[in-house]
Amino acid sequence: MSTDRYNSPLSERYASKEMQYIFSPDMKFRTWRKLWIALAETEKELGLPITQEQIDELKAHADDINYDVAKAREKEVRHDVMSHVYAYGVQCPKAKGIIHLGATSCYVGDNTDIIVMTEALKLVKKKLVNVISELADFAEKYKDLPTLAFTHFQPAQPTTVGKRATLWMQEFCLDLEDLDHVLSGMKLLGSKGTTGTQASFLELFNGDQETIDKIDPMIAQKMGFEKCYPVSGQTYSRKVDTRVANVLAGIAASAHKMSNDIRLLQHLKEVEEPFEKSQIGSSAMAYKRNPMRSERIASLSRYVMIDALNPAITSATQWFERTLDDSANKRLSIPEGFLATDGILDLCLNVVDGLVVYPKVIEKRLRSELPFMATENIMMDAVKAGGDRQELHEKIRTLSMEAGKNVKVEGKENNLLELIAADSAFNMTLEDLQKTMDPAKYVGRSREQVDAFLKNEIAPILEENKELLGVKAEINV
Repeated sequence: MSTDRYNSPLSERYASKEMQYIFSPDMKFRTWRKLWIALAETEKELGLPITQEQIDELKAHADDINYDVAKAREKEVRHDVMSHVYAYGVQCPKAKGIIHLGATSCYVGDNTDIIVMTEALKLVKKKLVNVISELADFAEKYKDLPTLAFTHFQPAQPTTVGKRATLWMQEFCLDLEDLDHVLSGMKLLGSKGTTGTQASFLELFNGDQETIDKIDPMIAQKMGFEKCYPVSGQTYSRKVDTRVANVLAGIAASAHKMSNDIRLLQHLKEVEEPFEKSQIGSSAMAYKRNPMRSERIASLSRYVMIDALNPAITSATQWFERTLDDSANKRLSIPEGFLATDGILDLCLNVVDGLVVYPKVIEKRLRSELPFMATENIMMDAVKAGGDRQELHEKIRTLSMEAGKNVKVEGKENNLLELIAADSAFNMTLEDLQKTMDPAKYVGRSREQVDAFLKNEIAPILEENKELLGVKAEINV
């Protein structure tokens, strides 16, 4: 790492090597050469005077890029594409004259952007599927463990630890649906010329419309795509970048919600993220176990959600067939959105895989609030024994307020059951009331919902994507 200049934390701390390579110069320039080979092969197959010897020469130097020559040439001509055309020609003197034939810079630039984003989406999908798988294991393990639920972060009717995890999982599943939709719709720009009219090919192929119609499908097939976008200006529509960035922002929002819940649970000492033996939580307070990974998820997620505005504004402000005010923004917003999302998903994998649950703390908090949760059941039992529903409702409301005051003002234990037992209107002993305090009676269909969700929703997803499973994340810091 260089210490005398800025280093992006996305590269140094957060993103995986795999994602970093996808957005590396080497990936870009190798893809340029593959595109030039695909164009030359297509033109040869459609009748232009290009020889197999020229194609073979291009293929022989597809990967050994002479970066020094390209860099020196770019200092002279100030044009990255033409510098690499020149450098490729130095290595391929026989094919020099047919490299980039009929194409404009966006042929390599924009098609490569689509290819790179497609590969990056595939890596995001792999990690997203593994996050869902890890959450499925967690939900299955804790589907029966009752816990206090919260609405407005106020105590509410109990749920289970596993049921809560399905809420996180479902949001990631929605993200996976969006990702699959966008990924399945990715198309190449193809080779459409300076304003998208393919005028140069009309000249090259002597006005043969039928032959020109074959160019884009043949290039797409050679590059592993089903189609090219049917119309374009000089560039593919920047709306594509917006769709991609919105998928990343959706994943970030889901991760942010989960990480916030985990941070709150860690404050309650009910659930903790992994904490290494030698990890330091605070420079001053040695006892602290800060949820730093979940905090990092939230921090990076906010970046990705805001970053999605960049492609949207860029798309909205493109003039006619193209302007170049997209270029600098795209170089930042798209790679960094992916690098940050990659870091988020690695953190999610790490956190979910190592979540620590404290059942005793969960039970203690639940039981301290359970008498309030049980009041409806207690009231119904008293009505069955001959009590008046309206009268009992008012009594139990009054007693609940008194018990709440004892807890919040006096700092005492919740004595609601004792207060109810002492009121003859309920005709119930303290022993009778304590029998109603089984937390499992108040979690509704939590277990059944977890079982159904895992079976009907998650199992098919994991089966369909089983070849992607098995990813383990490495966290740099």
